[in-house]
Amino acid sequence: MTAFAWPAAIRIDAFATFTLAIVLLFAGKGLAARLTGLRRYGIPEPVVGGLLCAGVVWALHDGLGLRVDFALDARDMLLLYFFAAIGLNSDLRTVRSGGRPLLILAALAGGFIVVQNLAGMAVATAFGLDRRAGLMVGSIALTGGVGTTLAWTPHFERLGIAAAGELGLAANMIGLVAACVIGGPVAGWLMRRHRVQPSGDAALEIGSLRRVPAGEPLDYQAVLLAVLWLNIALMLGRGASALLDLAGFTLPAFVGCLLAGIALRAIGDAASVPGRAGLWHWPSLRPGIALISDISLGLFLTMALMGLRLWELEPVAGLIAAAMALQIVLAVAFTVGIVFRCMGRNYEAAVICAGFGGIALGSTATAIANMSAVTREYGAAARAFVVVPLVCGFVIDLVNALVIGLMVR
Repeated sequence: MTAFAWPAAIRIDAFATFTLAIVLLFAGKGLAARLTGLRRYGIPEPVVGGLLCAGVVWALHDGLGLRVDFALDARDMLLLYFFAAIGLNSDLRTVRSGGRPLLILAALAGGFIVVQNLAGMAVATAFGLDRRAGLMVGSIALTGGVGTTLAWTPHFERLGIAAAGELGLAANMIGLVAACVIGGPVAGWLMRRHRVQPSGDAALEIGSLRRVPAGEPLDYQAVLLAVLWLNIALMLGRGASALLDLAGFTLPAFVGCLLAGIALRAIGDAASVPGRAGLWHWPSLRPGIALISDISLGLFLTMALMGLRLWELEPVAGLIAAAMALQIVLAVAFTVGIVFRCMGRNYEAAVICAGFGGIALGSTATAIANMSAVTREYGAAARAFVVVPLVCGFVIDLVNALVIGLMVR
């Protein structure tokens, strides 16, 4: 009788992965509804489901030697839909009002990049490594993300820094999780500590369908119109990104979709006739866009976290633990002590602080997820949802590349 042997690896195809992400998002919502602690500290629902899956996959890998890989083809498209929705939900008055806060937040984020790198280099030196290895647990992995990590890995390998890629990817994974966990609690603490009054605005357009006014029904036409304009924004955004690439300016794909959505909103509002419904009628569009943006963000973040390979942290556990503990403490201290004060010490500032963890430790998506969790509970913060994505998309990558280039010498 032949003994049963576990396969070495299982590959979950794109359709099954997408379906599993839906199940996990339902699981996260169910747990968040039942566990008061998750709700109280503003932990995003997709984080709960995504990390639950990542933990199970880790247990299968370490316990049974079974590696589970997910085909995450739909993940990046969901992110583009979400940022196109942010653009469509932003009128020009909101964008203009974000001018000064945008410059302040950009300066703060740029300054924190230097702080991150100095901290990473200090930890690397303490562990007897080349100080430049600390950049891989600094802004390369944390502010820059996976793409920046992979782009810089060959350069660091040429410098003789072994396992630079693994170091950066491990730091990015922990930073992503930490960014999701600290955002809501930091914003909640700031609001209680400084007695900040929430906006109380029921017309929250991003991150929660439940707050769309009752007079704006969600029906067949609302969803169909939303899909139409979101697809147009995606096509225009991709075209804009391609033109920028040809001109030598490489920016994340979501930036083009965000700007295309803002432009479409401006053109649609200017061309529409008050009181007349048509292909562009914002009160009819808003419920469908709110629904699609909420679903897209939830599934994107769930898929991003369920795809984490937590076992890859084991070989560099000591250095990573020390570096990330320091980076998380610095991020929280910088957010509480500097970002909140410089951004105005009000409700918008608290929401931006919820997103700053995503800027400093995770990604634009985690920043938006954190802000969505806070605004879902307390009310809208329209300016925050324009300022934070634009800082993440326009400023951070350029400043980060410049700082890394100077400090890697």
